[in-house]
Amino acid sequence: MYQRGDAGFGQGGGAVALALDPTPAAFVRPRAAAALPDPILLDGWRARLADLDLVVDLGARIGSREWFRGLATCAALCAAAIAFTPHFGALPVAAGPALPPAQWEEARALAISPLAYGADTGRRMGATDAVEPLADTPERPTIDLVATLGQGDGFARALERAGIAADQARAVANMVAGAVSLGELKPGTRMDITLGRRASKAEARPLDHLAFRARFDLKLALDRADGKLALKRIPIAVDNTPLRIQGRVGSGLYLAARAAGAPARAAEAYIRALSSRLSVGRDVRSDDRFDLIIQQRRAETGEVEVGDLLYAGLDQRGKQTRLLKWTSGDGGSQWFEASGVGQTRGGMTRPVAGGRETSAFGMRRHPILGYSRFHKGVDFGAAYGSPIVAAAGGVVEYAGPHGGHGNYVKLGHGGGMETGYAHMSRIAARVGQRVREGQVIGYVGSTGLSTGPHLHYEVYKGGVAINPLSVKFTSTERLAGNDLARFKATLARLLAVRPGAALAKHEGARPKEGAERSASADPHKSTRG
Repeated sequence: MYQRGDAGFGQGGGAVALALDPTPAAFVRPRAAAALPDPILLDGWRARLADLDLVVDLGARIGSREWFRGLATCAALCAAAIAFTPHFGALPVAAGPALPPAQWEEARALAISPLAYGADTGRRMGATDAVEPLADTPERPTIDLVATLGQGDGFARALERAGIAADQARAVANMVAGAVSLGELKPGTRMDITLGRRASKAEARPLDHLAFRARFDLKLALDRADGKLALKRIPIAVDNTPLRIQGRVGSGLYLAARAAGAPARAAEAYIRALSSRLSVGRDVRSDDRFDLIIQQRRAETGEVEVGDLLYAGLDQRGKQTRLLKWTSGDGGSQWFEASGVGQTRGGMTRPVAGGRETSAFGMRRHPILGYSRFHKGVDFGAAYGSPIVAAAGGVVEYAGPHGGHGNYVKLGHGGGMETGYAHMSRIAARVGQRVREGQVIGYVGSTGLSTGPHLHYEVYKGGVAINPLSVKFTSTERLAGNDLARFKATLARLLAVRPGAALAKHEGARPKEGAERSASADPHKSTRG
């Protein structure tokens, strides 16, 4: 706006009309000579004002007079700002009278604070004159609900929780007990209940209808007629045709059986049964065909109940293995061959079904440590996650991490005999638990000092490691007479079941011959029914 010249400050632009430099006399209104100041004095002040720098750079010429003058100016401005800071304190006002307790509770119930604390007051807005109280409230004539029988629950107790009076619940339980034992009712049984009209609200509603599935083949219903409950048995037709599954082994026996539709428990039992007669990992080939017959019940209402494995068969290029689970005269069940020859277990069960021996008992060079040391067990290579079973019944002495063994389980069998199972991916047993022979105690993994999924299996006698393969099986039991005749009749009846027969009965149609021939001609397909 202004620029400095030799004669002082002058105009810096055409839009500015004010100037501080000496102006020609032609533009100044004449005044009295006595009122004009001394021109020399004015020029001196103007020069001082031109040299005065009010905004001093405190980062330059530190310690000079100009720097201290700028510091003083900054401190004065800060002090002035602090001195003129407004006051934000509370203004004193006269306090109102305190509310009485009753009015305070009413006001508190309508405030936001009770909601923040979970509406702890539980009060509601007071009713006005427009609200008229009802002398009575109407009820629904009937109430339909569903009750579920819990684990360890009593039948009468479940009815009481549904709103039925205790005396009536006990009477209903006695009626049901006359048709089926209350102990046979499974946890999770759903009961459809209808409660009727009651005379007053002080009484429990009466039971008008009750229906539930008492057994797989029986349904019970109670209905009120002429003021009394009547029990009705409703039988349910059940087809007991077994489920037969056949297929090619392919890449793995267990996976092939599961892919063909066999339940996991049945597939594991099938492999354990074959392991008692042959080495699943060494003797079974991809072109072999498996054959399973599983106990199955199918109700007319659509429910299916799958039971135990009844038959285990394997066709190996003309060599057939046929095993039937049979209960002998002493009450024990075991797998018998088609000729009636059973098995007396004089040794121990193979701990992993289908496992192949990858490292023997004795001295060997450790694949990770790189030096030779004594191998106190036998390694069985198996797929990751394959079930590991107890070689014999006993008590779990140790279950958990165990150094180079990784996840490790040790069982005591009495008489100084112990077995160890190492490198598990997951442990399915706990210390102090009693396990039976063939019970799953873990799953194959590669924990600890391991180069891949496998089971390291050890056997100790008197604390000294012995070769697990030195324990052998012996087959001594053989059926004869009437037992053998009944055994062969049962085997023939099961083998007469065709794959797809159970499904065909349920659908009310017979399987087509062409479809059955095409399924059996292709070795890559599996059939079930």
